[in-house]
Amino acid sequence: MPDFSQYFPITDPTLIFFVVMLIILFAPIIMGKLRIPHLIGMVLAGIVIGKYGLNILNRDDSFLLFGRVGLLYIMFLAGLEMDLEGLRKSRWKIGFFGILTFLLPMLLTVFSSIWLLHLSGMASLMLGCMMSSNTLIAYPIVGRYGLQRNKASTLSVGSSMISLFLALVTLAAIVNVARGTGGWIFWFLFTVKIVSFCVIMILLIPRLVRWFLRKYSDAVMQFIFVMSVLFFSAAFSNYIGLEGIFGAFFAGLVLNRFIPKVSPLMNRIEFIGNAIFIPYFLIGVGMLINIRLLFQGGTVLWIMLCLVVFGTLGKALAAYGTTAFFRMPRLSGDLMFGLTSAHAAGAIAMVMIGIELEVAPGQTMLNNEILNGVVLMILCTCIISSVITENAARKIRIKEKESPSIERTGDDEKILVAVKYPEYADNLMTLASLMRNEKLTRGLIALNVVYDDINAARNQAEGMRLLEHIKRNCSAADVPLQTQVRLATNIANGIKHAFREYQASEIIMGLHFHPDVSKGFWGQFAQSLYNGLNRQIIIARITQPLNTIRKIQVAVPSRAEYEPGFNRWMERLSRMAGNLDCRVEFNGRKESLALIREYINNRHPSVRAEFVEMQHWNQLPQLAAKIKDDHMFVVVTARKGTISYKNALERLPEEISRYFKGRSIMIIYPDQYGEPQDQMTFAEPQHTEERSAYDWLSERLRRWHLNSVGLRGKNRREKKS
Repeated sequence: MPDFSQYFPITDPTLIFFVVMLIILFAPIIMGKLRIPHLIGMVLAGIVIGKYGLNILNRDDSFLLFGRVGLLYIMFLAGLEMDLEGLRKSRWKIGFFGILTFLLPMLLTVFSSIWLLHLSGMASLMLGCMMSSNTLIAYPIVGRYGLQRNKASTLSVGSSMISLFLALVTLAAIVNVARGTGGWIFWFLFTVKIVSFCVIMILLIPRLVRWFLRKYSDAVMQFIFVMSVLFFSAAFSNYIGLEGIFGAFFAGLVLNRFIPKVSPLMNRIEFIGNAIFIPYFLIGVGMLINIRLLFQGGTVLWIMLCLVVFGTLGKALAAYGTTAFFRMPRLSGDLMFGLTSAHAAGAIAMVMIGIELEVAPGQTMLNNEILNGVVLMILCTCIISSVITENAARKIRIKEKESPSIERTGDDEKILVAVKYPEYADNLMTLASLMRNEKLTRGLIALNVVYDDINAARNQAEGMRLLEHIKRNCSAADVPLQTQVRLATNIANGIKHAFREYQASEIIMGLHFHPDVSKGFWGQFAQSLYNGLNRQIIIARITQPLNTIRKIQVAVPSRAEYEPGFNRWMERLSRMAGNLDCRVEFNGRKESLALIREYINNRHPSVRAEFVEMQHWNQLPQLAAKIKDDHMFVVVTARKGTISYKNALERLPEEISRYFKGRSIMIIYPDQYGEPQDQMTFAEPQHTEERSAYDWLSERLRRWHLNSVGLRGKNRREKKS
């Protein structure tokens, strides 16, 4: 029989990568059939192929590098996907849970280590640091179920950072006391480094990110820039004496609002991490585990049992104690316990410090038996964490689906985006992606209408190229998309016909900026379009990347709450503000603001909304003075003859051109009652000019008066001279 052992472990880099790819491909398939969480499958695969298993692969530098990046990726995604508003609102709960999940495992582990394992006080304290911190190894499960912004997930991630920070500070104290360097100078310099880190990350990095994203729109450059910020933050935190995972999480928090969840950039970040780096990390963790030690019994097994029982008990008491104290559901406690109970790279890093730290000549703080016990503890806690998190996430999602939802009861949402100019198309599609309901399977509709004339063939080809470009971007963001290039003798009619064919619910289109096309504000066909449809139409002019917008200013006319489209435009603005994680300020009458506040509190409590009374529409200039370059101005208008219509809205084009020049603006025509004005009637003509004849006549008279006054003044001056 041939001896295959001579071919193992594999050393060829290409074959190593091939084997790892096979594991990443088949482990989830096999684990899915066995009803075992995929993460456990990766760890078990690492055990099988490692030197303690079949010895197929060595844990070489590639596993060290990719594994380290994978761990940083997990923490980065946790910060990137965190609900910042939920974090702000739940800061006391997070602080309470963070301190509790640090203290209880610490105290129980120190007690068990001293009285059951007979370790020294310093060694027991180091093991307590390992068990008080945790690794969010089960966080990808939360992402798979779409629960990143669930309150329990927010509490778990936030508390993990608090417990990790406290554990690292305690560890630094232990190391420096053991080395005899733990004086006031050390703590002074340590504090200065932490403050410097926070100043750079909070004040300088956001400004740099905003400048870069405004200046460069290339997808590859943006991805590389984000990765640079991630690894800079991780390296910086390592330098000041904290683990790189702390810096990675902090970088995620800083970049949170600049990378919308429904964006191609976010999709690329998640794809790279979930496809390569995170599985590499999990497989690398498995390769550290010597499963044979379980069958040898003795001290190693006893150490593992003490750490698992008391450390995990501390995490469970912290999670369920917090849910009981704040009267949260039991499933939230399950999810919090599952997320915070796993230990991986952090525990390995701490135990390696203890193995190398000399407390006496030839004697280290921790020995090899403790190292092996910690490694086995990692396997057990990873299994516990994955199973509990998977079960809790599934039950939470099922419970949410069983609860009544407006979005599932008769929502006709199907957004049509009319695109013409390439410079507008990407921003309009991003706007539609931010407004769409991710829970619905319906995608967006991108429409390009061209004139049916002698240039039709050339314009059709240009339209197809534009729509192909849009389709690639939507595919990168996992947004379903239908496209159509349509010939029409009238652009407005072409859009209206497509609207009815697709049974769309609303239209998003750009506000033109080409003076050669039309010198008017609305362009050639916008008025005909919104007069010909009674459904919601959003007209936008976006002057900067949407992810760099810090605030949305909304002007709401009186009686807007009586329009049938009130809920629709409120829902779209709320989704956009939530996805961009920016503030939104509603300006309107007291009665309207009360209903808007109620809607936000009930449907989108995480949105940072502000409410300012605006008694009259003539206060628009004062509102314009508050709008900055990185703000967006949204005006909710109305069609003539509707409940919220007022004569002051006729001056809207002039006021926007005068007061909001160069700003990002959005004009919303909400759903209205009745039939669209497709037919001319004696009550209301179909065609409406931007300027009425009365406005034109009054303007001519005013100019004539000014000219005559100026001429008389000139004649008087000539006579005097």
